[in-house]
Amino acid sequence: MTAILILGAAVWRDGPSPTLRRRTLHGAALFHGGRGTIVIACGGLGRFPPTEAEAMSAILQDANVPPKAIRLEDTSTNTVENIRNAIPLLQGETDVLIVSDAYHLPRARLIARREGLRVTTSAPPLNGARLWPQVKGWLREIPGVIAVLLRIR
Repeated sequence: MTAILILGAAVWRDGPSPTLRRRTLHGAALFHGGRGTIVIACGGLGRFPPTEAEAMSAILQDANVPPKAIRLEDTSTNTVENIRNAIPLLQGETDVLIVSDAYHLPRARLIARREGLRVTTSAPPLNGARLWPQVKGWLREIPGVIAVLLRIR
């Protein structure tokens, strides 16, 4: 079994952020393409309810992912917690396909490997994504990757 692990993004006052929606729909497409047998939606409660995982579950179900294939990791607040808290939901499996934005995947891959998982990654297309948040994401991840490599995080 390969699990598709979708890493969280913000839920806004009026619903899922475009980033959360883009990641989740990409995860659904990967599921329908046979790339995984379960989908783990990751993310706890941010500024606005519901949790990121609950918002992703609704999007996944609207995209015809069967509820029995969806598992929720709904307590995490960062990437390390996303991955660590998802491990029990894998029920002993170690193969994961992590879905997040391209700027986030190198650090997520390092963290997941450090946790003993066999990792592949996939980023959604940037259709409609604004340039500046993507640039900020890449810049923010540079020290994050260094911290993971130095085992600070």
